[in-house]
Amino acid sequence: MKIEELNKYLGNIQMTIVEAMQRIDKNNAGILYIADEQRKLIGSLTDGDIRRWIIKTGELTGKIEQAMFCNPKFLFEENYNYETEKNFFSSNTLQSVPIVDKNKKIINIIFRNKNAINVLNKNNISLSKIPIIIMAGGKGTRLYPYTKIIPKPLIPIGDVPIIERILNRFRKYGAEKFFITLNHKKEMIKSYLNELNVNYEINYVEENEPLGTAGSIRLIDEKFDTPIIVTNCDILIETNYEDIFLHHKKFKNALTIVSSLKNTTIPYGVIHSREEGIVSSMEEKPIISYLINTGMYIINAEHIEKIPKDEVFNMTDLIDRLIKENYKVGIYPISEDSFLDMGEFEEMKRMEEKIYSNVIR
Repeated sequence: MKIEELNKYLGNIQMTIVEAMQRIDKNNAGILYIADEQRKLIGSLTDGDIRRWIIKTGELTGKIEQAMFCNPKFLFEENYNYETEKNFFSSNTLQSVPIVDKNKKIINIIFRNKNAINVLNKNNISLSKIPIIIMAGGKGTRLYPYTKIIPKPLIPIGDVPIIERILNRFRKYGAEKFFITLNHKKEMIKSYLNELNVNYEINYVEENEPLGTAGSIRLIDEKFDTPIIVTNCDILIETNYEDIFLHHKKFKNALTIVSSLKNTTIPYGVIHSREEGIVSSMEEKPIISYLINTGMYIINAEHIEKIPKDEVFNMTDLIDRLIKENYKVGIYPISEDSFLDMGEFEEMKRMEEKIYSNVIR
């Protein structure tokens, strides 16, 4: 591996958490190996490490050294061969390993065979008993004039409609029971989905009048005995869905919001001042980082009853109600690049570019 390529997977302890998340997004490997100026291995930082740090501290500020793992696994160059690589990945769930010299200087990084990863994903049935609700009743006004002709769920991303991509992603985790809430151009959506040759169950939930981003859930007759997953129909979440569900159960949340990092650059020089209008410092185009609501949730079944029947009611209303009643509402943070939103034209273009680059890679 050339130095330029190697540097994609390396970080230093002076980097911030936000900078690390951006680097991990770009390298598409889920990890940074932390090294000193001589590339000596001193730690590792995964997207999972960052997630746990954000959940624990509730902050986005901080340095890598506060969240990194200080004893990462590695292989010595002098002992490395095909057999040691094979044995390493057979006995570890790690997706990569650095190769170091006798001074622990990183000279290469080896990645698990992608075919082996795909075999594991095919056998994942972790969501086989979990109901998936896709909210597909909106008009998609932000995408006019497209949505005057075709409903938002059927707008193609590449050559596949967004709703079919959402279904396919949940299917990778064994999901087999879907509820799709419909209103605007519902017959067109049903017609398309009915023509798919699928081996899973699709149930249609039809609104007579728009009921908001949560109200139509109460139109479902079935009583659930497990947490349910609810997602908007105009987003793609690129992360481990099984891990989201396990996180929800581990932290005993009433509701978990999948939240994404969002970085916004202020396009001006920002002035910091003190008493009497004295300038204390200036920042040129600073970046503000915060967590946003992606539109994907896990909700415990008993709290569905808190959604009123036949009323306009949004997911934010349910969240506010749970918080006021002292139920635990948690987050599952993901990186900015793991959240793809089709709600606006520029974001739709980014979604297509991201999906296309993943296919090519």
